Amino acid sequence: MIELVLGGARSGKSRYAEQQALASGLPVVYIATAEAGDDEMHRRIQHHQQRRPQHWLTVEEPIALADVISEYAGKQHCLLVDCLTLWLCNALFDKQGRLQEQRYRQQADALCTALTASRQHIIMVSNEVGLGVVAADAMTRRFVDEAGFLHQRLAQLSDKVVLVTAGLPQILKNA
Repeated sequence: MIELVLGGARSGKSRYAEQQALASGLPVVYIATAEAGDDEMHRRIQHHQQRRPQHWLTVEEPIALADVISEYAGKQHCLLVDCLTLWLCNALFDKQGRLQEQRYRQQADALCTALTASRQHIIMVSNEVGLGVVAADAMTRRFVDEAGFLHQRLAQLSDKVVLVTAGLPQILKNA
C-alpha cells in the first residue's frame, strides 16, 4: 500500500504518518530527506529524531530516494519518507540554488517507477504548499508548481491520500 500524507507546516502530518507506520505492525525504515543547512533546520531534524522510536532504522538520503525504496522493495518493512518537499528542493536545485531540471526529472521518474514496482507499505509525507498566494519570485513559483505536479502524480499512484490540518486527518482517497 502506498499512502501520501499532505499538510501544511506544523499541521501534524509527520506525527500522523508516524502513527500509521507504527500501526502497520511492520519494522519501520524511516527515510529522511532533510539536510541541516543551518541551525534552525538542525533543530527541526533533532525534533523529528527525538520523537520517533529508537528501534526504527533511519536512512538519510537527500536525492536518490528511489534507490532507497528499491533497496527495501523485497523486504517486509513499512517505509516512511519524510519529507517529499525537502527531497524535491534537494533534487530540483543545487546547493547554490541553481535549477537542476534534468536531475529532478530523472529522480522523479525513478521515484514513480520504484513506487510502482514496490510491494511495500510506503508512507510519504509532503508539505502542501500551493494553498497560499502566488510567490513573488520565479524560483519559489517553480518550486510550488513542481510540488503540485509531483503531488498529483503521486496521488494517482497512491492507494490512500490524506490531508492533515490542525492535527486532523482528512481522507481524500482510499482505494
